Amino acid sequence: MTTATTIVALRSTLLQVPWKGKPPAAGILSDPFREIYVLEIETQGGPTGMSYLMPLRGGLHTIDACMAELVAPRVIGRDATEIEGIWQTLYKNNFWLGRMGVTMFAQSAVDMALWDVVGKRAGLPLFRLWGAARAEVPAYGSGCFRGLGRDGMIARAQEFTAMGLKAIKMQVAHLRPWREDVLNVKAMRDALGGGVEIMIDVNMGWDADTAIQAGHRIDEYDPYWLEEPVVAEDFSGYKRIAAALKTRIVGGESHFGRNDLRPFFEAPHSIPILQPDPMRGGYTELRKIAAAAEPWGIRIAPHLFHEQMVHLLASIPNANYLEYMDWNDDLWIEPVLPTRDGTMAPPERPGHGLAFRPEVLKDFRIGGQTMKG
Repeated sequence: MTTATTIVALRSTLLQVPWKGKPPAAGILSDPFREIYVLEIETQGGPTGMSYLMPLRGGLHTIDACMAELVAPRVIGRDATEIEGIWQTLYKNNFWLGRMGVTMFAQSAVDMALWDVVGKRAGLPLFRLWGAARAEVPAYGSGCFRGLGRDGMIARAQEFTAMGLKAIKMQVAHLRPWREDVLNVKAMRDALGGGVEIMIDVNMGWDADTAIQAGHRIDEYDPYWLEEPVVAEDFSGYKRIAAALKTRIVGGESHFGRNDLRPFFEAPHSIPILQPDPMRGGYTELRKIAAAAEPWGIRIAPHLFHEQMVHLLASIPNANYLEYMDWNDDLWIEPVLPTRDGTMAPPERPGHGLAFRPEVLKDFRIGGQTMKG
């Protein structure tokens, strides 16, 4: 039966947008462009939902091919309000080829666009649709990249604190020996004093032994967390590091959904904060991760994409921090920006409330397609 919320088309837009200034000096990103996958879901009655992915390491055309072959045929003709049913259909039908990876990226884009449809249909911002828990969320400034060097990382951190943010994140590993990283952390603490939280991101750049050796020295400078110290699959390494250090160990951005995070739930004392990525399950899966984490005292600090994630954290009881990366603020008609007290507020516009500037969609398009039944 066709209704006003029947899905009639999926439209993709592939963007290559130049970075504002130089590409991030993260040491693990070298592309001169921001590659962004935009998905719009059109319904019979008019509300169109939008979502976007920013895979960070290429793959836009691969995602688009997956969307057309494995996803769109199982979505078109469904009712947009059947979000859980569609999620289960896509997960089960693509399990053989997917479960993780590109199929889950494509599925996540669909999921977030469907929630945008439902929010617009209800006339509610997503955080209110889900049952608002708070009106603002604390944020930390992310972008003190290791490639900036010691002075550059400190200068970037001071830009964030001048905005009112009370926490920042710096990087270690990959580019320099760990002893130099320890000196960088010390210099950052000396420069910021004791009133600013310092998050430290390893980006899976150490093994467990190195993380413990470096971590014992980093402990002295009272960081807020040590993030992704080892590769995502090394759950035993996570446990070893957590047991050895005073600093809390966090992770989860490279894992796919509740099942991939299960070892952390089975040892909640080792990972007190999880950082799920919205591209690895969408809003539906992240809300389930938050619910599964709460009874264990585990809090949620999602990976990147603060403009999408502000609604999630404003609607759950176990919210921690939003990661404010300012690299996409120029894409939006109304960007989500931090306030002077170091927090962010979800837009009160229906759905997620985001809209790309029209010239961005026009000037930087490199591909895309319309998918119909």
